[in-house]
Amino acid sequence: MSEQKNIPNYFEFYELPVRFHPDLNVVKSKFYAFSKKFHPDFFANESEEKQQEVLHLSTLNNKAYQVLSSPQKRLKYVLELKGIVETDEGYQLPQSFLMDMMDVNEALMDLQFEPDPEKLHQVNADVNAIEQQLNDELDGLTKQFDENPETADALLSSIKDIFYRQKYISRIREKLPKE
Repeated sequence: MSEQKNIPNYFEFYELPVRFHPDLNVVKSKFYAFSKKFHPDFFANESEEKQQEVLHLSTLNNKAYQVLSSPQKRLKYVLELKGIVETDEGYQLPQSFLMDMMDVNEALMDLQFEPDPEKLHQVNADVNAIEQQLNDELDGLTKQFDENPETADALLSSIKDIFYRQKYISRIREKLPKE
């Protein structure tokens, strides 16, 4: 798998290896160092070209920090950087997962017409259990990826699958009535 050329490499910008779990203290210290180094106010008397370059670097620094300091954004970003996930791609989730989600969606529809606190509690518990299982699986795979970069690319399709399952679960979460 080759890294995408059309998106900026924030890891390279911060001189870090591509990881799902980078050292967040390093990310933060790079951000603060670059915030000072590339602050547009320090270049007010420079040429227009230099000012634009510094503005670009300052913007890049802010975006890099936003993405690398957020676990969800970082997950998607690494998958995009590795060319595994593309914006708005139509990913086919496994049939077994979709069948489980169909049961959850049916229960949600039933709850719309017949509110039932016990059933709502059970649906919430089911969604929490699925979400926890996905989080645990993802955590294990991403740590494996970070620990062994030579064979890491083999894990990316499994990580991608969990990424899309999590997106589906978060849409279900939005539909879930509050207990």
